[in-house]
Amino acid sequence: NEALAAQTRTMALVLNTVAADKALEDKWRGFKRPADSRHLSNEVDGDSVDAMAEAVAAAYPRLSHRYYALKARAMGKAKLEQWDRNAPIETTAPRGYDWAAGKQLVLESFADLGPEFADRAGGFFDKPWIDGKARPGKQSGAYAHPVTSDRHPYVFLNWMGERRDVLTLAHELGHGVHQTLAAGQGSLLADTPLTLAETASIFAEGLTFDRLLKTAPKAEQRGLLAGRIEDGLNTVVRQIAFHRFETRFHDERTAGELPVERIGEIWMEEMGASLGPAITLNPGYEHWWSYVSHFVHSPFYVYAYAFGDLLVAALMETRAKDPEGFTPLYRELLAAGGSRGYVEALAPFGLNPRDPAFWTIGTKRLEGLIDRFEALV
Repeated sequence: NEALAAQTRTMALVLNTVAADKALEDKWRGFKRPADSRHLSNEVDGDSVDAMAEAVAAAYPRLSHRYYALKARAMGKAKLEQWDRNAPIETTAPRGYDWAAGKQLVLESFADLGPEFADRAGGFFDKPWIDGKARPGKQSGAYAHPVTSDRHPYVFLNWMGERRDVLTLAHELGHGVHQTLAAGQGSLLADTPLTLAETASIFAEGLTFDRLLKTAPKAEQRGLLAGRIEDGLNTVVRQIAFHRFETRFHDERTAGELPVERIGEIWMEEMGASLGPAITLNPGYEHWWSYVSHFVHSPFYVYAYAFGDLLVAALMETRAKDPEGFTPLYRELLAAGGSRGYVEALAPFGLNPRDPAFWTIGTKRLEGLIDRFEALV
C-alpha cells in the first residue's frame, strides 16, 4: 500500500495523459467510444462486449460474493482480507506429478476430445518440440510460439511437478494443436484475434481439469475446485471489474482531468461491487488501480480474458450435450484460424454471442463449480 501510495499522483498524471491522448486519436479516427478501437482490433462489436460485461456484473452475487463467503467459512473467518482471495485452503500438500505422469494425463484428456487431438499433442513430445525442464538461469513463464505457418510451433514451460504444471502443459499444448490445425490457412490467416486465440488452450485446460477432478481423492477435491473457481473469478469477474473501472474513468475524463482521489473512488466502487461483502478492502486499497499496467500500455485490453473464458465455457457446455457431434465442428473452428470472425465461428454450434443469454452459459458453469465446492465446505 505504501509503495503504491507514494507513486499514485504520478500514475494519475500518466493515466490522465494517456486517456487524453487516446481521446484525441479516437476523435481523428472517428471512434465514438473509448473502447471502440480495441473492439476493432479484436474483431468484435461493442454490443457483444457490453452484453458480456452486464451479464457478468449481474452474476457477481452468485459468483464472487457467494464464493468468498464460502471460502471465509472454510478458513474459519467471518470475512476475508483482500489478500486472502487466492490463499490456498488445503492443509496438506497436493500430490505431485512426474513428467511421464503429467504427459499421460494430458494426452488422455486430449483423447477424450478425439484421437487426432491426442496424436497432434503427442507429436510435441515425440519430436521433441517442448522445452519443459526447469534449470538454473532459465526464463520463467510458459507459452506456445507459432513461428510461421510453414514451420511447427514450440512449447516453453518450467516443469516443477505440481498440479498447476499439468494444467499449464495442457494449456500450452492446446495452443500448439490450434497452431498446427490453423497452419493450412497460411501466414496471413493462421493467427486468430485475441478473443479467439485462447479457445483451444482454455478448452484443453478444462478437459484436463475435469480428468484431474474425476481421479482426485476426496481430500483433494475441495482444493482443486477452489483453485479452478478462483482462476475463473480472476479471469472473468476481476477482469470485467477492471473493464468497468476503465470505462468509467475514460468516460469521466472527457470532461477534464480526474484527480487521484476520484480515480480511487471509482476503483473502490467497482472492486467493492465485484468482490462483495465477504472481502475487506483495507485503507490503501484505493491506490491499487495504479499497479494494473494494462490501463496504461493497452487500454481496454482486459475484457478479452473474460471474453475468451466465457466463450470456451459455452463450448464446453455444448460438448457435454453431444460429444460426438461436437468434435468435428470444433476441429473446423480451430482449423479456420483467423479466417472467420467469432460470430461466424460459433454459428455451427448454435451459439450467438450477440445474444446476452450466451454469456450466462459461462457464468452458470462457474456457478456449478461453486455448488460443488459448497457441498465440501
